[in-house]
Amino acid sequence: MPNKTSALEWLRIAYHDLLSATILYRAEHFTDSIGNDLQQSIEKILKSISAYHSAPIKKSHDLLEIYGSLKDTFNLHSDELAYLERATEYFKEDRYPNPYYSLPPREEIKEVLDFTNTLFERVCGLLDISIDEIKAE
Repeated sequence: MPNKTSALEWLRIAYHDLLSATILYRAEHFTDSIGNDLQQSIEKILKSISAYHSAPIKKSHDLLEIYGSLKDTFNLHSDELAYLERATEYFKEDRYPNPYYSLPPREEIKEVLDFTNTLFERVCGLLDISIDEIKAE
């Protein structure tokens, strides 16, 4: 039996991260912060599918790994997997300065932001959860 309540909890937090990323993008904020919010949103969107099916939730921040655990319940097009790979790179366990630290390009962030919005709507539709249910807290 589907666990809509658990999925809704994951999607609410995913929505918060997505809304934060959207607001920061419109404010032309630092793209590394926006990217981190996008990665977190995608992670929670994908984990909501496992929660809905009462399946074990993968304890990982690697979006391709999380997606791999959903193969039987959710499919992305092969070109969409590049967004998962890119967004995984935005997550940093620590954000300390180092010689390899750089800000993602704004155009790239916009593409991932658009993908995340589409993914969010797709998963809400798949799980029969309305945006109004998510916004009602």
